[in-house]
Amino acid sequence: MRLFIAIQLNDSWKSSFQRFQEELMKRGVRGNFTPPDNLHLTLAFIGEYPDPEYVLETMSSVLFTPFSLTPDGFGSFGDLWWVGLSRSEALDSLVRRLRHALADAGIPFDRKRFSPHITLIRKASFNGKKSMPSVQVPAAEMAVDRLSLMRSDRGKHGMIYTELGCLS
Repeated sequence: MRLFIAIQLNDSWKSSFQRFQEELMKRGVRGNFTPPDNLHLTLAFIGEYPDPEYVLETMSSVLFTPFSLTPDGFGSFGDLWWVGLSRSEALDSLVRRLRHALADAGIPFDRKRFSPHITLIRKASFNGKKSMPSVQVPAAEMAVDRLSLMRSDRGKHGMIYTELGCLS
């Protein structure tokens, strides 16, 4: 099973980012746009792991207090374009605690430095180039009151994400 721990977006944020994607398309941006139901913030990518119950048990050992997120900036990692998030000590602290718990439990995860972002487009280009248009990202705060353990499966038309459990 391919697993990751994420914050799922509420319906308001999904709609807001879908409108933002549509605006980008109208301006000439091309690529593989993330479907609204797949928009999320990955906290820890675990990858292939056979025991989701153990991951959920480990997640439940992490102190979680609700907090808020705010979009901040539009950027890229090469041809992967994303919306960034405002600096949040609550989020950074949660990710540190979560990753320590995973490491202590012997659950493997991608140890890349955490860079909070929501992927909007893969293989993106603007007017045939890799450059990005100058745009204003949607401004809205979202309350985070749960973390989700997600399963990722390759479907006929892209990735399918399924929540296996949550911490709230």
